[in-house]
Amino acid sequence: MKYETKPMAQTEAMITGKNYRFTVLTSRLIRMEYQADGCFLDDATKTVLCRQFPVPKFQVKESENNLEIITEALHLYYDKQEFSPAGLYISLKEGLTLSDSVWNYGDVIHDLKGTARTLDGADGAIPLEAGLLSFGGYTVVDDSDSPILQEDGWISIREKEEKDLYFFGYGHDYLGCLRDFYHLSGFTPLLPRYTLGNWWSRYYPYSEESYLKLMEQFSDKDIPISVSVIDMDWHITNVPKKYGSGWTGYTWNRELFPEPKRFMDKLHQMGKRITLNLHPADGVRAFEEAYLPMAKELGVDYESEEKIPFDVTDRAYMQAYFKYLHHPHEKDGVDFWWVDWQQGSVSRTKGVDPLWMLNHLHFMDSGRDGKLPLTFSRYAGVGSHRYPVGFSGDTYSTWESLQFQPYFTANASNVGYTWWSHDIGGHMMGRKDDELVARWIQFGVFSPIMRLHSTSNEFYGKEPWNYNMIAEKVISDFMRLRHKLVPYLHTWNYKTHLEGLPLVQPMYYRHDEREAYSVPNEYYFGDVIVCPVTQPADRETGLAEVDAWIPEGTYIDFFTGQVYRGKGRKLLYRDMSSIPVLVPAGTIIPMAADYATSCIKNPEHLEVLVFNGANGSFKMYEDDCSEMTGMEPVITEFSFKAGKDATLSMKVAEGSEGVIPANRSYNMRIRGIRQLKSVEYHVDGQKISVETDYDQKLQEVILSVKGEAIKGFTFNMKCDGEVSQSDRKEVIRELLHRAQIEYDIKEKIYHIIKEEDDVCRVCARLQALKLKNELFGAIIEQLTSEY
Repeated sequence: MKYETKPMAQTEAMITGKNYRFTVLTSRLIRMEYQADGCFLDDATKTVLCRQFPVPKFQVKESENNLEIITEALHLYYDKQEFSPAGLYISLKEGLTLSDSVWNYGDVIHDLKGTARTLDGADGAIPLEAGLLSFGGYTVVDDSDSPILQEDGWISIREKEEKDLYFFGYGHDYLGCLRDFYHLSGFTPLLPRYTLGNWWSRYYPYSEESYLKLMEQFSDKDIPISVSVIDMDWHITNVPKKYGSGWTGYTWNRELFPEPKRFMDKLHQMGKRITLNLHPADGVRAFEEAYLPMAKELGVDYESEEKIPFDVTDRAYMQAYFKYLHHPHEKDGVDFWWVDWQQGSVSRTKGVDPLWMLNHLHFMDSGRDGKLPLTFSRYAGVGSHRYPVGFSGDTYSTWESLQFQPYFTANASNVGYTWWSHDIGGHMMGRKDDELVARWIQFGVFSPIMRLHSTSNEFYGKEPWNYNMIAEKVISDFMRLRHKLVPYLHTWNYKTHLEGLPLVQPMYYRHDEREAYSVPNEYYFGDVIVCPVTQPADRETGLAEVDAWIPEGTYIDFFTGQVYRGKGRKLLYRDMSSIPVLVPAGTIIPMAADYATSCIKNPEHLEVLVFNGANGSFKMYEDDCSEMTGMEPVITEFSFKAGKDATLSMKVAEGSEGVIPANRSYNMRIRGIRQLKSVEYHVDGQKISVETDYDQKLQEVILSVKGEAIKGFTFNMKCDGEVSQSDRKEVIRELLHRAQIEYDIKEKIYHIIKEEDDVCRVCARLQALKLKNELFGAIIEQLTSEY
């Protein structure tokens, strides 16, 4: 496999002088080069693959000593000398702030940051690297030191030093900036469907028997796992001292895994995909099964057991590395590799980061036979989005670590990095805290990749049954929910790949308001707003508090059915069973009812959630699940029209044969709606009688559709046209029932709630009771959610 590159820009977009060249790639993106000898680079680099953009309209004003380039959005000034702060500057025509609408060469840019190489050893927040977006509206990517990416995928070093900069001046059109960045740097690859489920990972010396038994336990408890991550104990780790550490290894430990192929065959039969851990830094030593043929091929003195040194920039070594150390294991059943590089950013070739090179070469090699390429490794700088999935490293198991991860995850989209995988629940240290793990897993389900991980401490395992009954149920339910969400997640997988839309987006991507920047732990997960719980619950009420910002509009909570009307800050309270997931009215979410197999095949039974209150539609992407490149997606479109005469329809695109199960059934669940006055059902154009069901607690109408090879259907419904929710007084009664407080206080509160209908009077009377903040806040949330 190699990347398709189009590095040569349109000549009409270039303004060239003796030592400089400017290329107007878009009206908001300009490449700026200065090279003393006038030798400019037109090759792809590790960061930039495609400079072929449609030529935008621009104007050039030039004199002997000055050059101006004017586009629809930017005005560039240059003195035709070596780049300097006084001689090169760009102004945004639409200034966003009084002080930050002009960039001078060399300015320190106060951007919104991107992500970081690793969270190894992190116990809370860490500094982040630069991103592509800024509140001031511009950023600069310096590509001057990037190696050249050759046509065969190998790299070479630039022959001459030059300044090679890209100015992004997109204002607050953050998604527009990302789309053009992806055009420049390469779009995010499509992930295999199985990556979207639950991953089980642990640094622990499993045996074939114990690991398979564990997977059977998960299956018996109806908790799905899609990816089996086998940490470093798959290979020999106890090696003779003369060879050094056992950290690096490529030979199965046959005391633990007597027949590796048999082991992996059984995991595949269970529907799992397999990745093995790698620490490649120590090269290949004589105890490895692959040592002799590899040493012979590379001309190493094998008779004296000379070590084969690791060198990621040596083409011959890397060819043998894959041929002898990886391909045989892949033939036996390894689906992809976990590259656990921890040895820094210096290689034997100047300017080449070994982590980036490993990510690049592993990713290319994994796609050599037409499979969707995939690797699993740490972030290695701008352009790393082309090598998913990201491994964020070994974090502490503390509330401080959890508090940082939602922001860290969403903010990575600022540099186009969309598929982070964290050690959900924390990897090490900390203390036993069932609530912490449950909350972390809830966040994990609403994050790009859901991978449980922990260290080898005997008491550290993340099996749900290791926790108290409440936490076990919450964890198990959320792990099932993750697999139910796969149709929705796989659609966003396609949207990320095809449209440059990250699954996880900071709030300010869609709302250009200052308050959107003030809620770093709140984010869009596709079309829904997620507010993870990252602090312990109050012990009296059992409720955890989340400080959220709700944009203008109507929102329905995914779990509770609570209706909120923006906009503004609100304190939200949730018990252990859920976190705030606010779904905009009109949103449609397809889910798999048969979730046990949702990661390896398209569901036969779809459960489609429709949130009342506005018109909406959703195009669901499915493919043949072959995990091969070139799959053509089939689109099923769901549409909803709200109002007193509401309609709900489904239409399958042509070419669905062999992709969509022939006897697929649909449970259409319209949330936030009262009982229907009447409903008509048309399937493939014919009117058919239909039965409806109703969930009073969620205020949800359920419409079931069954049939053979259904291509489309429509429900025509008559209702009151309002968005409904459960009785707030009853919700407060349940809240009081669970609260660990004096019975007399409960009685006084409930008396006020029943007696008064005026919200202001209720709040005033409750305030006089001097209730604890958490209890008072939770009641106020219920009373004022629609204000």
